[in-house]
Amino acid sequence: MTGFWEQVQTFFWNIIHRPTWIDYIDIILIAFLIYQLVTLTRQTRAIQVIKGLAVIIVASYASELIGLTTLNWVLRSILNNGVIVLLILFQPELRKALEQIGRTAKLDRSAQQDESERIVDEITQCLLRLSRRRVGALIVFEQRTGLKDITESSGTEIDSIISAPLLENIFEPNTPLHDGAVIIRGSRIVSAACVLTLSDNRSISRDLGTRHRAGLGVSENTDAIVLIVSEETGIISMARGGKLTRHLDAEGLRKVLREMYHEDHSRLWRWTHSLGLVRKGGAGNDAE
Repeated sequence: MTGFWEQVQTFFWNIIHRPTWIDYIDIILIAFLIYQLVTLTRQTRAIQVIKGLAVIIVASYASELIGLTTLNWVLRSILNNGVIVLLILFQPELRKALEQIGRTAKLDRSAQQDESERIVDEITQCLLRLSRRRVGALIVFEQRTGLKDITESSGTEIDSIISAPLLENIFEPNTPLHDGAVIIRGSRIVSAACVLTLSDNRSISRDLGTRHRAGLGVSENTDAIVLIVSEETGIISMARGGKLTRHLDAEGLRKVLREMYHEDHSRLWRWTHSLGLVRKGGAGNDAE
């Protein structure tokens, strides 16, 4: 197996001494892969492993310059076996990713659209019923930023398909899982009763309770989209990017969900701005 450090040296030598259009394509692809890796691992434990590898690479280069032969040999040995170590560390994540690719390959476009519409219907029905009954709810939809740290450190693993009866049962008062947030990743309910960090934004209205502050908090630190049902008023709200969109009705709720599951996420943000509903978290008078 060719040493990791020799591969890095060869890569940079090619960039400096003989750049061709093939090399530029190679650089662009590597940059894209690194960007995707950082995006997917941000806010998760994986980013700590990546930082550790970066430190080892820098230390290996520095030890070679200084002449610390033994230390350089140890660090190179670690890097040479780094791929195997990463495969072992991230085996569960890689397996899930490959399974997802396999499932997606088997579904045609029509089947995917039908499944997306089913999810939209299930979540809409659930939130509208909870709103009418004034049962509090907090649902976090994971986007590009992983929420694995939250699901691993708190909450109860669910790993189930999305269904209105299940979500309603989770948020039913005086049940074991009703207190906390539900995390949804794609078409799966990942975890329930998760504890979120509250927003420390001082401009948030004091009338807003724990659910709204928790929803705003996770939306400030990640790109997650959060749907909140107030226990006091039954008002349905959406938190994204540290901002709150309130008073979502059935049509507005469906549009938010369809934007998430059918179209580009950026269009959702433009749509909320066009409605004039996006305000800082300070707007509102819900107690939950």
